Amino acid sequence: MGRAKKVVLAYSGGVDTSVCIPYLKHEWGVEEVITLAADLGQGDELEAVQKKALTSGASESLVADLKESFIKDYAFSAIVANALYEKRYPLGTALARPLIAKELVEAAAKYGADAIAHGCTGKGNDQVRFDVAVAALNPNLKILAPAREWGMSREETIAYGEKFGIPAPVKKSSPYSIDKNLLGRSIEAGILEDPAVEPPEEIYTMTKAIADTPDEPEYIDIGFTQGIPTTINGEGKNPVELIEQLNQIVGNHGIGRIDMIENRLVGIKSREIYESPAMLVLIQAHRDLESLTLTADVTHYKRGIEETYSQLVYNGLWYSPLKAALDAFIQKTQEKVSGNVRVKLFKGNATIVGRTSDNSLYTPDLATYGAQDQFDHQAAEGFIYVWGLPTRIWAQQDRS
Repeated sequence: MGRAKKVVLAYSGGVDTSVCIPYLKHEWGVEEVITLAADLGQGDELEAVQKKALTSGASESLVADLKESFIKDYAFSAIVANALYEKRYPLGTALARPLIAKELVEAAAKYGADAIAHGCTGKGNDQVRFDVAVAALNPNLKILAPAREWGMSREETIAYGEKFGIPAPVKKSSPYSIDKNLLGRSIEAGILEDPAVEPPEEIYTMTKAIADTPDEPEYIDIGFTQGIPTTINGEGKNPVELIEQLNQIVGNHGIGRIDMIENRLVGIKSREIYESPAMLVLIQAHRDLESLTLTADVTHYKRGIEETYSQLVYNGLWYSPLKAALDAFIQKTQEKVSGNVRVKLFKGNATIVGRTSDNSLYTPDLATYGAQDQFDHQAAEGFIYVWGLPTRIWAQQDRS
């Protein structure tokens, strides 16, 4: 099945992506497989991953450090959009896929490859995200997904790999399927597939159990510049440093766990567990600062598109006309969203307790009920008359 001559394969070092290398060559007639592993802060030993690709038959094994771009160009875009899929999931895994796809397409151009490959199966969301993103960036590239088509069980996949010198994995110490990057962890499979079962404490690594959290609250001050988080407690941080420090600070108080039944794009409901301490608090703080600095109509209209935005990202449409148009709108709204938000962290709760901005639209002389009140109370009567006039006319007509 000769589909392509030279392929760039998204590579993680796991069983499926390792077996993809000999499978592409021996079953589909691919002449050369170049692997690309993306460093998104997952903590893997990528030097070992790089070597494994070569021993599995790759002609070249690339490792791309994408951590800064991941935060600056993808995570921060999601934060200014207050993007939470189904109002809960801050899209940690979904945000990584368009970046990896972009790197794959660029590597294909550099090495003269005519196809991209990945190890996604036919049940998940990532196959859609990779396929659609690659098609958007270079529609002339073929997209190969061996694991979606080979029909082998895990045992058969391991046996196939052993035929070509790929060692069988050491017995899995964990029954869970875990995806990790700078923005958090997603945990699924094992007993978690029963939605009635409480997740065991052992699955969490970024967030403490409530019983183990500090007995005193901690206050942090997050500074934003035009919607982008830039400081923690008054100290400037680069994007990666800011996310890493917030993950540690927030997770220490047991904040950032999500247990949800999620609607996958392919029509399946799945039980998903996430840890995403920094992203959840940053979105909460950013939304609060917007309430101080945006006019009511802009605030309400933006809230109306935030769910659409999160669906676009979740569904693999990062590189789409609607997403680009929404980005332009959102960027315009952020021009005045600068200031500081004070957050109280305590026993699994992040509570906004204060906010300040040079662009604040909060006017104390109008809001106060004290002696300094400057609001024209007499003007309210005429306003109410005009505002309620359509309702009054309707009521009179309805009674006649």
